[in-house]
Amino acid sequence: MQYTVLIIDDEKKICSLLARIIELEGFKVLQANTGKEGLKLLANHEVYVVISDVKLPDFNGVELVKEIKKIRPYAEVINLTAFGTIADGVMAMRNGAFDYITKGDDNDKIIPLVYKALDKAKLQYRVNELENKVVKKYSFGSILGQSKAIHEAINLAQKVAATDTTVLLLGETGTGKEVFAQAIHYESLRKMKPFVAVNCSGFNHELLESELFGHKAGAFTGAVKDKKGLLEEANEGTIFLDEIGEMNLDMQAKLLRVLENQTFIKVGDTQTTKVNVRIIAATNRGLKEEADAGRFRLDLFYRLSVFSIELPSLTQRKSDILLLARHYLKEFANKVNKPAFTMDKEFEDLLLKHSWKGNIRELKNVMERVVILADGSLLDGNLLPYEFHTAGIAAEGDMMKLEDVERQHIDKILKYTGGNKTETARLLGIGLTTLYRKIEK
Repeated sequence: MQYTVLIIDDEKKICSLLARIIELEGFKVLQANTGKEGLKLLANHEVYVVISDVKLPDFNGVELVKEIKKIRPYAEVINLTAFGTIADGVMAMRNGAFDYITKGDDNDKIIPLVYKALDKAKLQYRVNELENKVVKKYSFGSILGQSKAIHEAINLAQKVAATDTTVLLLGETGTGKEVFAQAIHYESLRKMKPFVAVNCSGFNHELLESELFGHKAGAFTGAVKDKKGLLEEANEGTIFLDEIGEMNLDMQAKLLRVLENQTFIKVGDTQTTKVNVRIIAATNRGLKEEADAGRFRLDLFYRLSVFSIELPSLTQRKSDILLLARHYLKEFANKVNKPAFTMDKEFEDLLLKHSWKGNIRELKNVMERVVILADGSLLDGNLLPYEFHTAGIAAEGDMMKLEDVERQHIDKILKYTGGNKTETARLLGIGLTTLYRKIEK
């Protein structure tokens, strides 16, 4: 690969001389005589190293380094100066320059310096690529759905993402609250800082306090050294507190302090620790009702619910069910090296009729199971779990005789088991002889 070096100098002779020296090393070289001209070339070419004069007709070196980094964050800048001093060198490095050299010395020093700068730029380029992939993976564009309900939720989340406002995500289990929290973080100004997720229901009170706030050595049995809490780990980034309704009242008081002044006290400590962290919380409970019942602090509820977003259940976005099913089928098929799948009408109808109490999480799990079981590319209803085939029987049976409901139920289970009478009898909870008698009848 041929890497590109940009030279910016208003002295055309120096520009041309440097260009010839660097081109002999196999680099592609671009030349500019003003800062603006250089920035224009930078925007249109993938430049890894910039060699720039400190004093230009339209820019000083300090400002230009900052502008270069805005366009190509991974590019490394080597400053040229007519009169090199230690102060100039320190200033150049502070402003993001890779190094600086004095004009006249550059013939001997420039090539080794360019190679060193290139190595660093290539590494930074790979880091930037990975960071951009992460941002893309967790952005709002990764949230699938065409329904009005999901678009309304996304629209609200996008509006609050660019702020530092505390967000409370509401909705049933499995509706994608952590996915939304990640999208809010990765489309905020904190996106290059940590995103830390904590499930508050996964720890007892003492352990959650230590995990969140950290502890000092000797604070309790087993605390042999100081430990950073997750709030510190999330400093300058975002902490996502899932199932916050499970947090006890003592912990709620400590969290309220973090929300109010971004400080807390570690377990066993006497000094306060200060952080700069954004809080996104989530719950499937009605926190206002919990607060009215004395199980949740009302003041914390109001601080958390500055900006609330209600995530729709899957039954509220039925038009997205098949879209999501196709997405997960493709994802799991790729994982196990199976060809693309097609859903038949019965399969689709059963998906649409299902209650989806587990929401997207349940749908994802069902599609993974289907991919494992499927032998061919066409998916039919027999691949779906037992409960998909019994849905709606009670509703239909309200207007039917008992024997008709029983007949319909047995037919469905027989179809589900592929005619396996032993398995059908087991699922129905009756003896095989009884099943044969009912079938004959």
